[in-house]
Amino acid sequence: MNGKKFKLKNREEILVLLGAQDESLRALERTLKVQLYVRHHPESESADLTVTGKPVQVEKALASLRRALEEFYKARLTPEEAKPPDTLPLPDGALYKTYNGEVIRPRGENQKKYVDMILSRDLVVGIGPAGTGKTFLAAACAMRALQAKEVKRIILTRPIVEAGEKLGYLPGDVSEKVHPYLRPLYDAFHALLGPEKFRALRYEEVIETVPLAYMRGRTLENAFIILDEAQNTMPKQMKMFLTRMGMYSKVVITGDVTQIDIAEKGRSGLVLIREILKKVEGVKFASFSAKDVVRHPLVKDILAAYEAWEKTNPSA
Repeated sequence: MNGKKFKLKNREEILVLLGAQDESLRALERTLKVQLYVRHHPESESADLTVTGKPVQVEKALASLRRALEEFYKARLTPEEAKPPDTLPLPDGALYKTYNGEVIRPRGENQKKYVDMILSRDLVVGIGPAGTGKTFLAAACAMRALQAKEVKRIILTRPIVEAGEKLGYLPGDVSEKVHPYLRPLYDAFHALLGPEKFRALRYEEVIETVPLAYMRGRTLENAFIILDEAQNTMPKQMKMFLTRMGMYSKVVITGDVTQIDIAEKGRSGLVLIREILKKVEGVKFASFSAKDVVRHPLVKDILAAYEAWEKTNPSA
């Protein structure tokens, strides 16, 4: 007998696949001669399905479950969202149009330069404080490239810097453990795509989110790859990440050198990358300052106040 697990991420997926009083599961068991066991996780409103039986039948059951979820998510897309990309024309100077019709444009000279670099180069490093649009604009460029069929998939990654709790002791599988760390990337794509379409693309593995440590050994071709929070990488990690780049891929690295959480701050991969790659043709660096912040107006004042305080308290 062979057994495999199938993850249900939320209550909606549970309702779709289980049916009223688990009727859908029982029907699948009868049809394919498999056994299905459900383990609910009330704290996260998720569940695990374990499918056991002959290997061929188990694979058929898993394929049936995947199809059911795919049809569920596709059915929830609006007619506008379901349109092919070339039916959604962009106004002049626009970078991307979100699922709700908002037009995304770079703001300010530094954002324009950053976007131009991403559109014209294969490796761009954006360095600057929070709120300057580094990650969001990279995400918009990634979606633009995907819609234009310049890449086949988008890969989002961040280093996992543990603060107090070891990942091995946290509840859930790998995706549940790293979900809080990747949440800022999810937020950017939620704003661009809407939650339903983002889930659908993740389910189809068109968009993949993965911790940086899990990138080792891979070659990423035909992909738009975003490494966020790169200030928390070590030089060896940064080298490992950069050498994952395959043919027809683009890489954008973002981070803030004033928010380094690793112990050896001077050994940050983001701090050292400018020196290491300064003579490499094709690599471009974009720098942002507090003047480029596009969040709440108070954020600029907060950053300026901290910069002034840090100058007078260098050991703090």
